[in-house]
Amino acid sequence: MIKALMDGEHLAFAQPWFFLLLILLPLLIWWDVRKSASRPAFRMTTLSGLKQLKPSWKVRMRPVLIVLRSLAFTGLVIALARPQSSNTTESIESDGIDIVLSLDVSGSMLAEDLKPNRIDAAKAVAARFIDKRPGDRIGLVIFSGESFTQCPITIDHSVVKSQLDGVESGMLADGTAIGMGLATAVDRLRNSKAKSKVVILLTDGVNNTGLIDPNTALEIAKALKVRVYCIGVGTRGEAPYPVPLPGGGVQKQMVPVEIDEALLRTIATQTGGKYFRATNNASLTGIYDEIDQMEKSKAQVNSFKHFTDLFFPFAVLALVCLALELILRYTVFRSIT
Repeated sequence: MIKALMDGEHLAFAQPWFFLLLILLPLLIWWDVRKSASRPAFRMTTLSGLKQLKPSWKVRMRPVLIVLRSLAFTGLVIALARPQSSNTTESIESDGIDIVLSLDVSGSMLAEDLKPNRIDAAKAVAARFIDKRPGDRIGLVIFSGESFTQCPITIDHSVVKSQLDGVESGMLADGTAIGMGLATAVDRLRNSKAKSKVVILLTDGVNNTGLIDPNTALEIAKALKVRVYCIGVGTRGEAPYPVPLPGGGVQKQMVPVEIDEALLRTIATQTGGKYFRATNNASLTGIYDEIDQMEKSKAQVNSFKHFTDLFFPFAVLALVCLALELILRYTVFRSIT
């Protein structure tokens, strides 16, 4: 309960107008002081004989009565205002789009025509895309000379982003198996009950290996009604690529950029998707934004707010202070008037 009272963000008062009663607090203090000052007195011709006398502890401590009464009054006002802690829960009802990101991690993805390189740029943009899809299940497949499911489709996006962050070039045998990358991603959606199933396949090369031909993977995608968006990553012409030197260090070498755009365009078109070419970071970001707009899911957010009354401690405080004030007033600080 103390934690709830300290949490100002979720603390509210059901009847805040009762705080207007606090205006009477100065009047209450004034009345007590005035009453104390008007006690019976008697005249003396001189005070010289009393100068050495010090007030007793009862006299010095008597203002405690005013403090206790003030605390009692304040606690009662706060209790009447009914402090409450609120707790909001949300449930998301979504049509649901299941999305699998299929990411090329071959050695050529280390080329630096995108900054800092293709694979890191692709990871950063994909992470932002995941953040924009709170109601969708998302999975991650990586491929180069072979393919691997890095993360099955899940609504827990923190897991997906964690797995995405750990992706590096060289995790799998080198090569570019586009057919394997597509087939593995489609297989992740085989048992999906979502109304829309999507694969976003990103690569920077030409299919040159793999146990499954890209056209076979395409037919599987069509049979399972999976829509595929293909992204070819790489500038046009040549791109700088870091080449390790025998004695240590790295040398930048310009290498030709070869992307099988005809194949990627065919895959996208025949599955109802679209092919994109990303030649820099800005265009890659724009591509994911466009896909995000084309694949909008309908989501309904239901919000439930629960309130817990917290007036009881203040009511107890008021009663304790009032009882203590009365007891002290008619025992320890009792006076004859």
